[in-house]
This record gives sequence, structure tokens and C-alpha cells, in this order.
Amino acid sequence: MTEDARVDDDLLTIGVFAARARLSAKALRLYDRLGLLSPACVDEVSGYRYYRADQTERARLVALLRQLDMPLARIAEVVEAGGSDAAELLGAYWTAVETRIAGQRTLAEYLRARLSGRSSEMYGTFVVETAEVPEQVLITETRHTLADELPAWIGASLGRLGEAAGECGGVSGAPFVAYHAEVSMESDGPAEACVPVADEAAARAWAARQGRARQTAVRVEPARRLAYTRITKAQVAHPQILAAFEAVEQWVAARGLRFAGPCREVYFADWEAAGPEDAVCDVAFPVESSAEPLVESPAEPSVH
Repeated sequence: MTEDARVDDDLLTIGVFAARARLSAKALRLYDRLGLLSPACVDEVSGYRYYRADQTERARLVALLRQLDMPLARIAEVVEAGGSDAAELLGAYWTAVETRIAGQRTLAEYLRARLSGRSSEMYGTFVVETAEVPEQVLITETRHTLADELPAWIGASLGRLGEAAGECGGVSGAPFVAYHAEVSMESDGPAEACVPVADEAAARAWAARQGRARQTAVRVEPARRLAYTRITKAQVAHPQILAAFEAVEQWVAARGLRFAGPCREVYFADWEAAGPEDAVCDVAFPVESSAEPLVESPAEPSVH
């Protein structure tokens, strides 16, 4: 039997099928081992693989998805889902890719500036402003966390506090995370997730019911003046977020101001709905004039 011959009129040899699907025989064997594209039958004696002609579309889809650098496990999910579900899975994957690329683009710009000695020029891309924040009642969670655990903890803790705010008169301001010491792969903070709420008495009653499981607390933060710069979702990623912290620090020093509390990230937008280039966060430092008592500048987090 030749390579070009059909088997039982409906089956194609692996060579013929590979040509039709625009895949190599080696790729087809790999996809068979991974369960992505199994042959219609395998000759028990010779071990030859045979495919049906109607498997060509699936094979071509696998090949196209591979051109998007999609991992084989994700490809399996897409081809098994089919239809609109497959389209949604592909859309979610590509959104993640675009977010990663946007973050890498920002990181490359950050590193080029550092390597070329243009840090001051890089900081000039951030617009630093000040804002007066009134006294706030905060419900909080505090955790000692290393850099790789921080992003997941931020989302989870702010989510829990946001739900709890309903028992405390509702959310009355933008949630934020305050860094009381450096967070890196070697230093574990602590970091403090904070949600402003409207009812202090209700907040204290809520905290009393929580115990110490998540280091929850209620505190009243005095009115602050914040020096801040606004960044996009892509810029929140480490280490490009460090450029934003450094830009604010430089701005504060150039104006003779002093730090008056821990640095923070203020999240004012819907993180899940935001795209890579949408503004989502203010990188901020509480500041005061040099005539006021000096407060040591906290180390910014080297995270995200």
C-alpha cells in the first residue's frame, strides 16, 4: 500500500493527512500522545496511524493555535470546548497575552532608562500631584508576605474587606494597600490591606467578631496629604511599578517635603474589567512640610 492510498476509502495514512493538515508527522505523533488529536485507528501489526479526512479541521486549528504560542494544555481545552465556548477561552488567553506584553514593554522601557543612565528622564514620564484625604475609618487585614505571594493576597484580602464593608456602613473611599516595610523575595513586609468604611461602631463590632484569624483590625487614619502618580494596569507589575514609586520619591525630595506614613497603592478602578492601558492605581506617599516632625520614609515594595 502506498502513502497516497486511502484505507477503507475513509482513512488517510499519516503522511497524506500530515500534508493536508499542514503539520509534520512528528507533530501528529506528539499531539496523539497528548490526547489533542488521536488517529482514527492504528494498525495492530504495523503500528501505522490512520486519520479520517474530517479530522483535518481540528488538526489545522491545533496548528493555528500553536502559532499563538498557546500551551498544549490550553489548546486541548479550546478544541474540546468548541463553538462559542472555545472562542471565549481563546479570548481570555489572548487578553492575558496582551497584558503580559504590555507589562514587558513597560519593563523594557524601565530597564533601558536604567541601563543608559536616563532615570531622571524616565521619572519625568510620571505626572505627580497632591490630594487631601480626610480622616478615614479603615477595616484592615495585615500580613507578612513575600513578593511572589503578594498579588494574590491583595486581590483576596481587598475582596474580603469589600464584602465586609456592607456590615460597616458601606465603602466610603478607595481601597488601598499600605506597605509598612519592604516586600521582596527576601523581606516580608508587613503589608496592610485597607478599605474605608462609613460606620466606625459597626466596623469595630465586625472586627470583634473576626478574632485574629486574618489579623483583621479597625483603625482611624488621620487626614493626609498624598503625593501620588497614576499608573495603568500594565505598570502595576513588578519591577516597572518601582519607577512610579521612585518618581514620587524624587518629586517629594525636590520640593523639600517629608514622608508622613507608609507608602501605598490606592486602587480606584475595577481591576477585572480594566485593560492593560487603563489607569487603575495611584502610587502614593503621605507627605508633610519640612517644618513638621520628620517621619522616616518607608521602603517601597519591590513586588507585583
